[in-house]
Amino acid sequence: MHVFLNGRFLAEPQAVVPISDRGFLYGDGLFETLRVRHGRALWWEEHLERLERGAGFLKLALPWPPPALRGFAEKLIALNAMPESVLRLMLTRGSGPRGYSTKEANQPTLAMTLHPLPPRGTSLRLVTASLRIAANDPLANYKTSSKLLAILARAEAEERGADEALLLNTAGDVAEAAASNVFWMENGVVCTPPLADGALAGVTRGVVLGLCRARSARTEEKHIRQEELHRAEGVFLTSSVAGIVAVAELDGDRLSQSPLIGELQAAYEELLESKATDQRSEVRGQKSEVRGQKSTLMSDL
Repeated sequence: MHVFLNGRFLAEPQAVVPISDRGFLYGDGLFETLRVRHGRALWWEEHLERLERGAGFLKLALPWPPPALRGFAEKLIALNAMPESVLRLMLTRGSGPRGYSTKEANQPTLAMTLHPLPPRGTSLRLVTASLRIAANDPLANYKTSSKLLAILARAEAEERGADEALLLNTAGDVAEAAASNVFWMENGVVCTPPLADGALAGVTRGVVLGLCRARSARTEEKHIRQEELHRAEGVFLTSSVAGIVAVAELDGDRLSQSPLIGELQAAYEELLESKATDQRSEVRGQKSEVRGQKSTLMSDL
């Protein structure tokens, strides 16, 4: 397996970062997780835009511009021959002296790794985590490297025999799941918590809202209590890796299964295929254009 680290493609055992890297010491960094289909990292622009916003908030500099990063990602996918996979992009503040001061940490670390797609289930079991997240937390807007709360919530869910953890905020409203956004159907309306309740602005969350609008399905961002989810017409989670997954159980109670969930899943899969195919065609067109330019140059010579 090859990885990308600070401008180099290396065998995974050869890829090392200093023990003084602040990503290791403090979780001082960001990451993005992208679905790779037919060799293309999907919704690249949306993920990179969020990474750039996060880097601006943390006052981190991207070592390369997004087009160069995209080229590195595509080469990594080709090197590993993993056209159907998960791409993880990581950015840390780099090495610095002990302590919270960032003054002497001015050489960011940037890495990319590829991972096999995890098995996909048709539905999952959800339990409410005992931990709470803060509403209106400015860090919730970015995918920061420190994910201890989500890790502990997922561990609690697994100990209780569930697949995923539902996270409430300190006001008692549903915010998100440990690694996904939450949606539910209510009177035919597709609902999701507002970002101010503590939810990450997930890329797939935005895609699903767009799919609903394209299908003329009504959407609404609204607060909801955990007990109200039990009465929903259907509940599903979204993430870049899993896509759209229905929730079969919440805290041991069977939930209703709206047919709209299946319709959205089918529309999402169709969109995935379309985007991957369009990107492949775009890349082939760019390569043909380059070959044409080379041929013209040779004839001119």
